[in-house]
Amino acid sequence: MESPLVIGVDGSDASLTALDWAVDEAVRHGCPLRIVHASLWERYEGAVPTRSADRPSGQILAESIVATAAQRVRARAPGLSVTTDVLGEDASSALLREGQSAMAVVVGSPGRGELADLLRGSVGLVVAARAHCPVVVVRGDRHALEARHERVLLGVGEHDVDAPAVRFAFREAAVRDAELDVVLAWRRHSHAPADQVLPSGDKGAGSAERSSELLDKALGAAASEYPRVRLRSTTVEGSAGRVLTERSAAADLMVVGARRRDALVGRELGRVAHRALHHAACPVAVVPQRHPEPQDGEQ
Repeated sequence: MESPLVIGVDGSDASLTALDWAVDEAVRHGCPLRIVHASLWERYEGAVPTRSADRPSGQILAESIVATAAQRVRARAPGLSVTTDVLGEDASSALLREGQSAMAVVVGSPGRGELADLLRGSVGLVVAARAHCPVVVVRGDRHALEARHERVLLGVGEHDVDAPAVRFAFREAAVRDAELDVVLAWRRHSHAPADQVLPSGDKGAGSAERSSELLDKALGAAASEYPRVRLRSTTVEGSAGRVLTERSAAADLMVVGARRRDALVGRELGRVAHRALHHAACPVAVVPQRHPEPQDGEQ
């Protein structure tokens, strides 16, 4: 059975925006969509009574949320295969478990501001940091949400040779018939003069030539597998998080890899993914991949 695209809904405007994005994504990939609402209403209202007329208000609300979401999906994509479920647990735990058998998990972003940043950490950031499948946090303006830029942005790091994030980005560009904009950001060593680029033989981060070589290696296998994808690759001096965030304004989707490490939520992701989830101007796909612990200053 084909793995579904899982979308977490809570009835908010942000989750409905994410739902619309997920419907379009499922149609692109030709995969089923699974709508999940999770809450702890049972914990606060007790076990579900046997008589339907006495159902707790929390259960009624949860069922209404998923029913409304399913109706919205049928209106947007009548032929799409859809399943729904109401789960009596916290949203992060439910989505992490659902992600074990999903193509990807999609969640909404509350928007901007201090309160939004706090709320994002309660579900989206936790799921993106810990899921075993790609997680897409849907954010951005209408041009990005409606895929009008026709561009997928991929951030590549030093350890991303033929990495899961690379293959995910190529696949997304292929199904969207979009350009793939690949960026590898590099920095000079702090002791290097401003006009000096370190030689390619240097094993540190501050080498433009070495960065180009790494970029070619990172993309080689996937580029061969997806020869029709229009590819633009660039090495840029500067902070990877800043560079990618700026370029996200012209993208429909940003793809970054997340290193799985034992750390506080957010730091599990790495600096680049963490910044992208808070500041990108388009939806962000975080793809899990395990790499050696980075040195200070790396992604």
